[in-house]
Order: sequence, then C-alpha cells, then structure tokens
Amino acid sequence: MDRVNISDKLDLIKDFWKPIIVGELNNQQVRLVKIKGEFVMHHHDNEDELFLVIKGALKMDYGDKIVDVNEGEFIIIPRGVKHKPIADSETHLLLFEPDTVLNTGNIRNEFTLDSPERK
Repeated sequence: MDRVNISDKLDLIKDFWKPIIVGELNNQQVRLVKIKGEFVMHHHDNEDELFLVIKGALKMDYGDKIVDVNEGEFIIIPRGVKHKPIADSETHLLLFEPDTVLNTGNIRNEFTLDSPERK
C-alpha cells in the first residue's frame, strides 16, 4: 500500500525496450519502459494493452495506418491487433497489461523479455 513515484522508477531504467514492473492489481501489471527507435510488428492473441505516454511521443504503426500518441495521451491495443510501437526520440511509457503478456507477443527476437524485473 505504498505510493509509487513514476519519475524515480523511470530513473532506474537504463536500457530501451526493457520494461520494469512497478505495480500489480487483479492479475494486471503496471510497467514502465523507455523506448527509442522501432520495435517489432506483433500481436497478442489473448491480451489487450494500454500505452500511456508520460514523456515524448509514440507512433503506433498498424501496418495500414499510424496513430500519433502524445504526452498525456494513451492508446489501447485490443487483443489480436497487429501493432508496432515507434519513438523517434526517447519516450517514456506506462503500460497496463495482463501479467501473462509477453512484450513481443507472437514474435520471439532480441526484444523478447520473458520476465520483466520488479522494481
């Protein structure tokens, strides 16, 4: 029942695309991540995801269109929808997703993180 300071937790993150777990509720995880560049196009068969932009700007590429998400905005990606996060410059995100979600969804590559660290 402690409060979480998002800025302090973000300061612990040294690598892009490596989310950390900062909270859990109802089989959901609150994760923070710093991103820059392009991720991988992927989807999640069983999980929806919420991306909240804390700092910077996110482009969510769906293959046939790109949606811009700016600071203070969020986007929800429904399960089964192909998507690729892109950040032209360093961007900080809060992710809210089921604890079963694999960050790369149906793809395994150098970005795959089987168990994010809890901080």
